[in-house]
Amino acid sequence: MLLDVRIFALLLLLPLSGCGSLYLAQAAAGQWGVMAAREPIETVVADPATPQELRARLEQVMAAREFASRELALPDNASYRQYAALDRPYVVWNVVAVPEFAIEPKEWCFPIAGCIAYRGYFSEQRARNYALTLESRGYDVVVGGVAAYSTLGRFADPVLSTMMGYGDAQLVGVIFHELAHQVVYVAGDSAFNEAFAVAVEQEGLARWLAWRGELGQLDAWRRSRAAQTQLAALFATHRELLQRLYASDLDAPAMRERKRAILAGLAAEVRALEARSGMRIGYGHIDAGLNNAHLASVATYFDCVPGFERLFAAQGGDLPRFYAAVKALAREPLAARHAAVCGALARN
Repeated sequence: MLLDVRIFALLLLLPLSGCGSLYLAQAAAGQWGVMAAREPIETVVADPATPQELRARLEQVMAAREFASRELALPDNASYRQYAALDRPYVVWNVVAVPEFAIEPKEWCFPIAGCIAYRGYFSEQRARNYALTLESRGYDVVVGGVAAYSTLGRFADPVLSTMMGYGDAQLVGVIFHELAHQVVYVAGDSAFNEAFAVAVEQEGLARWLAWRGELGQLDAWRRSRAAQTQLAALFATHRELLQRLYASDLDAPAMRERKRAILAGLAAEVRALEARSGMRIGYGHIDAGLNNAHLASVATYFDCVPGFERLFAAQGGDLPRFYAAVKALAREPLAARHAAVCGALARN
């Protein structure tokens, strides 16, 4: 079969690449399968065979997509104006790995997207097989299903059937999140990129629910967001405890035992938070047991969010001005970027 030049281009763009031809082949084939499954959302909505529930959700997606460009100054392009039905629960499965006595995740590097703290597979079994390989090398590992991802605007990313498992607010929020990656993306700085997208997602979702007059949902979302913020703070605090532990001169068995105690303490505090908030926060890894990789995954998405929220407030709550300020930060060296939004004050 002739190798399509477009598939080769995908290999250079995907935040999924790594060493080995088999890995690259599965990445190319998986991404091409997603792109080939796309249909215009209007076509799916107009099809009499489309289930009513899916039709209603896609109509909401179309309204949210217009809102994103009109009210949030997010890119007005072909992304999230198509739908792709997939025959699996997630589009990809990401593998995150951290050494047994460290807090920083292993990174994989590739063109354009730079180095990122995960490796993605379009097959769950392949992801789990690779996770086992990393575990055999002494890494703490987590495998997580991903319902959506961005090609950073280089392709028209579709709304995926895997996203339909989200609640209405989550579904809209993830579209805002992925579009935010098209506004600012710094190669090799996952924490900066993801926290910026989370900040845009949260502000966009608050405006969307208010605009629609869904005050009950807005109130529920604010309570959920407050609990999520507390959860992220708990993870950050325990990650700092682990960092100090790993820098100590304890021998490996003693360090391993102390590590288990710290992670058990985190699990207990998460359950206590759920009891206080009256809601299931939904971090399902608690019951299976936490490790360094779980904490690193949460840190990537949430540690820098408060810093971005302060930057947004400093711009008077004006999104275009906020985007311009973040773009200016993106041009700074990593240390300067992180000092501005990811330092210790960003967690207060």
